[in-house]
Amino acid sequence: MLDLERKFEQVMSDTIREFSGRTFSSEEIELIKWTRKTYPKLSRTELAKTICEFIGWTTPAGVAKRLQCMAFLEQLETEGILQLPPKTESRKKGKTKKETDLDQAITFKEIHGEVREFEPIQLSIVRPGKEMARWRAYINRYHMLKYKSVFGSRLQYFVKAGDTELGCLQFSASSWALAERDKWIGWTIDDRKARLNLIVNNSRFLIFPWIHIKNLASKTLSLVAKQIQDDWLREYCYAPVLMETFVDLAHFKGTCYKAANWIYLGETKGRGRMDINKKYALSKKAIFMYPLQRDFKACLKGEKPYKVVLPE
Repeated sequence: MLDLERKFEQVMSDTIREFSGRTFSSEEIELIKWTRKTYPKLSRTELAKTICEFIGWTTPAGVAKRLQCMAFLEQLETEGILQLPPKTESRKKGKTKKETDLDQAITFKEIHGEVREFEPIQLSIVRPGKEMARWRAYINRYHMLKYKSVFGSRLQYFVKAGDTELGCLQFSASSWALAERDKWIGWTIDDRKARLNLIVNNSRFLIFPWIHIKNLASKTLSLVAKQIQDDWLREYCYAPVLMETFVDLAHFKGTCYKAANWIYLGETKGRGRMDINKKYALSKKAIFMYPLQRDFKACLKGEKPYKVVLPE
Protein backbone atom coordinates (compact mmCIF):
# COMPACT_ATOMS: atom_id res chain seq x y z
CA MET A 1 0.00 0.00 0.00
CA LEU A 2 2.83 2.39 0.86
CA ASP A 3 4.53 1.62 -2.47
CA LEU A 4 1.33 2.52 -4.33
CA GLU A 5 1.08 5.80 -2.42
CA ARG A 6 4.70 6.64 -3.25
CA LYS A 7 4.15 5.86 -6.93
CA PHE A 8 1.03 8.06 -6.94
CA GLU A 9 2.94 10.91 -5.34
CA GLN A 10 5.75 10.49 -7.89
CA VAL A 11 3.29 10.61 -10.81
CA MET A 12 1.65 13.73 -9.41
CA SER A 13 4.99 15.46 -8.87
CA ASP A 14 6.22 14.62 -12.38
CA THR A 15 3.08 15.97 -14.06
CA ILE A 16 3.46 19.23 -15.94
CA ARG A 17 0.48 21.40 -15.17
CA GLU A 18 -1.21 24.28 -16.94
CA PHE A 19 -3.29 26.96 -15.29
CA SER A 20 -4.43 30.40 -16.43
CA GLY A 21 -2.12 30.29 -19.44
CA ARG A 22 0.99 29.26 -17.48
CA THR A 23 2.83 25.94 -17.50
CA PHE A 24 4.18 24.63 -14.17
CA SER A 25 7.05 22.17 -14.05
CA SER A 26 7.32 19.45 -11.43
CA GLU A 27 10.15 21.47 -9.84
CA GLU A 28 7.85 24.46 -9.43
CA ILE A 29 5.17 22.31 -7.84
CA GLU A 30 7.79 21.04 -5.38
CA LEU A 31 8.87 24.65 -4.71
CA ILE A 32 5.26 25.58 -3.93
CA LYS A 33 5.00 22.66 -1.49
CA TRP A 34 8.36 23.59 0.06
CA THR A 35 7.27 27.22 0.51
CA ARG A 36 4.10 26.19 2.30
CA LYS A 37 6.05 23.84 4.61
CA THR A 38 8.91 26.27 5.26
CA TYR A 39 6.68 29.29 6.01
CA PRO A 40 3.68 27.77 7.80
CA LYS A 41 2.55 31.05 9.38
CA LEU A 42 1.98 32.87 6.09
CA SER A 43 -1.64 33.72 5.32
CA ARG A 44 -3.12 32.62 2.00
CA THR A 45 -2.52 36.05 0.51
CA GLU A 46 1.06 36.22 1.80
CA LEU A 47 1.73 32.69 0.55
CA ALA A 48 0.44 33.53 -2.94
CA LYS A 49 2.57 36.68 -3.10
CA THR A 50 5.67 34.77 -1.96
CA ILE A 51 5.17 32.02 -4.52
CA CYS A 52 4.66 34.58 -7.29
CA GLU A 53 8.01 36.10 -6.33
CA PHE A 54 9.78 32.72 -6.20
CA ILE A 55 8.56 31.47 -9.59
CA GLY A 56 8.38 34.83 -11.35
CA TRP A 57 4.62 34.73 -11.96
CA THR A 58 4.04 38.39 -12.80
CA THR A 59 2.52 40.65 -15.42
CA PRO A 60 4.84 42.27 -17.99
CA ALA A 61 4.87 45.29 -15.66
CA GLY A 62 6.26 43.12 -12.85
CA VAL A 63 3.07 42.95 -10.75
CA ALA A 64 2.52 39.62 -8.96
CA LYS A 65 -0.40 37.58 -10.31
CA ARG A 66 -1.71 36.99 -6.80
CA LEU A 67 -5.33 36.18 -7.67
CA GLN A 68 -4.35 33.63 -10.29
CA CYS A 69 -1.84 32.09 -7.90
CA MET A 70 -4.45 31.88 -5.15
CA ALA A 71 -6.85 30.06 -7.48
CA PHE A 72 -4.10 27.64 -8.53
CA LEU A 73 -3.18 26.91 -4.90
CA GLU A 74 -6.82 26.17 -4.13
CA GLN A 75 -6.90 23.74 -7.06
CA LEU A 76 -3.80 21.99 -5.72
CA GLU A 77 -5.45 21.77 -2.31
CA THR A 78 -8.57 20.21 -3.86
CA GLU A 79 -6.34 17.57 -5.44
CA GLY A 80 -4.69 16.82 -2.10
CA ILE A 81 -1.24 18.05 -3.13
CA LEU A 82 -0.94 20.59 -0.32
CA GLN A 83 -2.97 22.04 2.52
CA LEU A 84 -3.48 25.79 2.62
CA PRO A 85 -3.77 27.95 5.74
CA PRO A 86 -7.33 28.34 6.99
CA LYS A 87 -9.35 31.12 5.41
CA THR A 88 -9.78 34.24 7.46
CA GLU A 89 -13.30 34.96 8.59
CA SER A 90 -15.25 36.89 5.99
CA ARG A 91 -17.15 39.98 6.89
CA LYS A 92 -20.70 39.56 7.98
CA LYS A 93 -23.21 39.95 5.22
CA GLY A 94 -24.92 43.27 4.99
CA LYS A 95 -23.90 46.67 3.76
CA THR A 96 -21.25 48.72 5.45
CA LYS A 97 -21.85 52.39 6.18
CA LYS A 98 -19.57 53.25 3.25
CA GLU A 99 -21.64 51.11 0.87
CA THR A 100 -24.86 52.62 2.19
CA ASP A 101 -23.50 56.13 1.67
CA LEU A 102 -22.59 55.20 -1.89
CA ASP A 103 -26.06 53.84 -2.56
CA GLN A 104 -27.58 57.06 -1.31
CA ALA A 105 -25.16 59.10 -3.42
CA ILE A 106 -26.21 57.37 -6.66
CA THR A 107 -29.04 59.49 -7.91
CA PHE A 108 -30.10 59.99 -11.49
CA LYS A 109 -31.73 62.54 -13.75
CA GLU A 110 -33.22 61.45 -17.05
CA ILE A 111 -31.03 62.65 -19.91
CA HIS A 112 -32.21 62.56 -23.53
CA GLY A 113 -30.70 63.68 -26.81
CA GLU A 114 -28.25 62.99 -29.63
CA VAL A 115 -24.64 62.13 -28.88
CA ARG A 116 -23.39 65.24 -30.72
CA GLU A 117 -25.19 67.41 -28.17
CA PHE A 118 -22.96 66.04 -25.39
CA GLU A 119 -19.56 66.14 -27.10
CA PRO A 120 -16.87 65.61 -26.18
CA ILE A 121 -17.63 62.17 -24.76
CA GLN A 122 -14.63 60.97 -22.75
CA LEU A 123 -13.36 57.76 -21.18
CA SER A 124 -11.80 58.26 -17.76
CA ILE A 125 -9.75 55.47 -16.14
CA VAL A 126 -11.16 54.54 -12.74
CA ARG A 127 -8.60 54.80 -9.94
CA PRO A 128 -8.57 52.94 -6.58
CA GLY A 129 -10.47 54.60 -3.76
CA LYS A 130 -13.73 56.49 -4.02
CA GLU A 131 -13.86 56.25 -7.83
CA MET A 132 -13.53 52.47 -7.79
CA ALA A 133 -16.05 52.11 -4.98
CA ARG A 134 -18.55 54.20 -6.98
CA TRP A 135 -17.84 52.24 -10.18
CA ARG A 136 -18.48 48.95 -8.37
CA ALA A 137 -21.66 50.31 -6.82
CA TYR A 138 -22.99 51.24 -10.28
CA ILE A 139 -22.13 47.81 -11.69
CA ASN A 140 -23.62 45.95 -8.75
CA ARG A 141 -26.84 47.89 -8.96
CA TYR A 142 -27.42 48.18 -12.70
CA HIS A 143 -25.44 45.47 -14.54
CA MET A 144 -27.05 42.03 -14.84
CA LEU A 145 -23.72 40.25 -14.13
CA LYS A 146 -22.88 42.41 -11.09
CA TYR A 147 -19.28 43.04 -10.03
CA LYS A 148 -16.84 40.14 -9.76
CA SER A 149 -13.10 40.15 -9.08
CA VAL A 150 -11.15 39.46 -12.26
CA PHE A 151 -7.74 37.89 -12.79
CA GLY A 152 -4.80 39.63 -14.37
CA SER A 153 -4.49 43.03 -16.00
CA ARG A 154 -7.66 45.09 -16.27
CA LEU A 155 -8.90 48.62 -16.81
CA GLN A 156 -12.16 50.15 -15.68
CA TYR A 157 -13.54 53.33 -17.24
CA PHE A 158 -16.26 55.86 -16.63
CA VAL A 159 -18.02 57.16 -19.72
CA LYS A 160 -18.39 60.90 -19.18
CA ALA A 161 -19.69 64.10 -20.74
CA GLY A 162 -17.96 66.84 -18.80
CA ASP A 163 -18.43 65.93 -15.13
CA THR A 164 -21.54 63.84 -15.80
CA GLU A 165 -21.05 60.09 -15.59
CA LEU A 166 -23.00 58.24 -18.27
CA GLY A 167 -21.81 54.65 -17.96
CA CYS A 168 -19.10 52.13 -17.06
CA LEU A 169 -16.71 49.84 -18.94
CA GLN A 170 -14.32 47.09 -17.93
CA PHE A 171 -11.61 45.33 -19.93
CA SER A 172 -9.92 42.26 -18.47
CA ALA A 173 -8.30 38.93 -19.34
CA SER A 174 -9.48 37.19 -22.49
CA SER A 175 -10.92 33.69 -22.75
CA TRP A 176 -8.33 30.94 -22.45
CA ALA A 177 -9.70 28.82 -25.31
CA LEU A 178 -12.29 29.97 -27.83
CA ALA A 179 -12.63 27.74 -30.88
CA GLU A 180 -14.09 30.28 -33.31
CA ARG A 181 -11.57 32.95 -32.34
CA ASP A 182 -8.56 30.65 -32.37
CA LYS A 183 -9.48 29.29 -35.81
CA TRP A 184 -9.99 32.84 -37.12
CA ILE A 185 -6.59 33.96 -35.81
CA GLY A 186 -4.88 30.81 -37.05
CA TRP A 187 -2.45 30.55 -34.16
CA THR A 188 -1.04 27.46 -32.46
CA ILE A 189 -1.56 26.41 -28.85
CA ASP A 190 1.98 27.57 -28.08
CA ASP A 191 1.23 30.95 -29.70
CA ARG A 192 -1.85 31.28 -27.53
CA LYS A 193 0.04 30.41 -24.35
CA ALA A 194 2.74 32.96 -25.15
CA ARG A 195 0.59 35.88 -26.29
CA LEU A 196 -2.96 35.45 -24.97
CA ASN A 197 -2.45 38.64 -22.94
CA LEU A 198 -2.53 40.62 -26.23
CA ILE A 199 -6.29 40.04 -26.35
CA VAL A 200 -8.50 41.93 -23.88
CA ASN A 201 -12.11 41.16 -23.07
CA ASN A 202 -14.80 43.82 -22.75
CA SER A 203 -16.23 42.04 -19.71
CA ARG A 204 -18.56 44.82 -18.55
CA PHE A 205 -20.37 47.55 -20.50
CA LEU A 206 -23.10 49.61 -18.90
CA ILE A 207 -24.92 52.74 -20.04
CA PHE A 208 -26.94 53.91 -17.06
CA PRO A 209 -30.69 53.24 -17.42
CA TRP A 210 -31.56 56.95 -17.08
CA ILE A 211 -29.26 57.90 -19.98
CA HIS A 212 -31.08 58.02 -23.33
CA ILE A 213 -28.45 59.45 -25.66
CA LYS A 214 -28.76 58.07 -29.18
CA ASN A 215 -25.62 56.30 -30.47
CA LEU A 216 -23.78 56.78 -27.16
CA ALA A 217 -22.87 53.08 -26.86
CA SER A 218 -21.32 52.82 -30.33
CA LYS A 219 -19.57 56.18 -29.81
CA THR A 220 -18.09 54.82 -26.57
CA LEU A 221 -16.78 51.73 -28.34
CA SER A 222 -15.16 53.84 -31.04
CA LEU A 223 -13.39 55.89 -28.35
CA VAL A 224 -12.15 52.71 -26.68
CA ALA A 225 -10.66 51.52 -29.97
CA LYS A 226 -8.68 54.75 -30.25
CA GLN A 227 -7.24 54.93 -26.75
CA ILE A 228 -7.07 51.50 -25.08
CA GLN A 229 -3.68 50.59 -26.56
CA ASP A 230 -2.07 53.73 -25.16
CA ASP A 231 -3.85 53.32 -21.80
CA TRP A 232 -2.77 49.69 -21.49
CA LEU A 233 0.78 50.54 -22.51
CA ARG A 234 1.01 53.16 -19.74
CA GLU A 235 -0.54 50.92 -17.10
CA TYR A 236 0.97 47.52 -17.95
CA CYS A 237 3.96 48.21 -20.26
CA TYR A 238 2.50 46.46 -23.31
CA ALA A 239 -0.31 47.16 -25.77
CA PRO A 240 -3.05 44.65 -26.70
CA VAL A 241 -3.78 44.09 -30.39
CA LEU A 242 -7.32 42.67 -30.27
CA MET A 243 -10.52 43.17 -28.25
CA GLU A 244 -13.21 40.55 -27.73
CA THR A 245 -16.62 40.46 -26.10
CA PHE A 246 -19.60 38.17 -25.64
CA VAL A 247 -23.23 39.19 -26.02
CA ASP A 248 -25.98 37.16 -24.35
CA LEU A 249 -28.52 36.98 -27.18
CA ALA A 250 -31.27 36.06 -24.75
CA HIS A 251 -31.10 39.65 -23.48
CA PHE A 252 -29.30 41.74 -26.13
CA LYS A 253 -28.78 41.93 -29.89
CA GLY A 254 -25.26 43.34 -29.96
CA THR A 255 -26.45 46.34 -31.99
CA CYS A 256 -23.86 48.77 -30.63
CA TYR A 257 -20.98 46.38 -31.40
CA LYS A 258 -22.23 45.92 -34.95
CA ALA A 259 -22.59 49.70 -35.34
CA ALA A 260 -18.99 50.16 -34.09
CA ASN A 261 -17.74 47.65 -36.72
CA TRP A 262 -16.91 44.79 -34.38
CA ILE A 263 -16.62 41.47 -36.23
CA TYR A 264 -19.17 38.74 -35.47
CA LEU A 265 -17.53 35.29 -35.35
CA GLY A 266 -20.35 33.01 -34.20
CA GLU A 267 -21.46 31.67 -30.83
CA THR A 268 -19.69 30.22 -27.81
CA LYS A 269 -20.11 26.56 -26.86
CA GLY A 270 -21.66 27.50 -23.53
CA ARG A 271 -18.69 27.03 -21.16
CA GLY A 272 -16.74 29.43 -18.95
CA ARG A 273 -13.27 30.81 -19.77
CA MET A 274 -11.44 28.38 -17.45
CA ASP A 275 -13.70 25.35 -17.92
CA ILE A 276 -11.02 23.02 -19.30
CA ASN A 277 -12.96 19.95 -18.12
CA LYS A 278 -16.10 20.93 -20.08
CA LYS A 279 -18.38 20.43 -17.09
CA TYR A 280 -20.07 23.76 -16.45
CA ALA A 281 -22.81 24.75 -18.87
CA LEU A 282 -23.52 28.43 -19.50
CA SER A 283 -25.82 30.17 -21.94
CA LYS A 284 -24.40 30.53 -25.44
CA LYS A 285 -23.28 33.99 -26.43
CA ALA A 286 -22.44 35.82 -29.64
CA ILE A 287 -18.71 36.40 -30.13
CA PHE A 288 -17.50 39.78 -31.37
CA MET A 289 -13.92 40.85 -32.12
CA TYR A 290 -12.28 44.19 -32.86
CA PRO A 291 -8.69 44.39 -34.19
CA LEU A 292 -6.69 47.29 -32.77
CA GLN A 293 -4.13 47.21 -35.58
CA ARG A 294 -3.95 45.73 -39.08
CA ASP A 295 -1.18 43.23 -38.35
CA PHE A 296 -2.83 41.87 -35.19
CA LYS A 297 -2.78 38.25 -36.42
CA ALA A 298 0.96 38.44 -37.16
CA CYS A 299 1.55 39.86 -33.66
CA LEU A 300 -0.51 37.11 -32.03
CA LYS A 301 1.40 34.43 -33.98
CA GLY A 302 4.78 35.93 -33.07
CA GLU A 303 5.59 36.98 -36.63
CA LYS A 304 5.72 40.68 -35.76
CA PRO A 305 6.53 42.51 -32.51
CA TYR A 306 3.90 44.28 -30.45
CA LYS A 307 4.27 47.55 -28.58
CA VAL A 308 6.08 47.34 -25.24
CA VAL A 309 7.75 49.73 -22.82
CA LEU A 310 11.28 48.51 -22.28
CA PRO A 311 12.79 48.84 -18.77
CA GLU A 312 15.36 51.62 -18.44
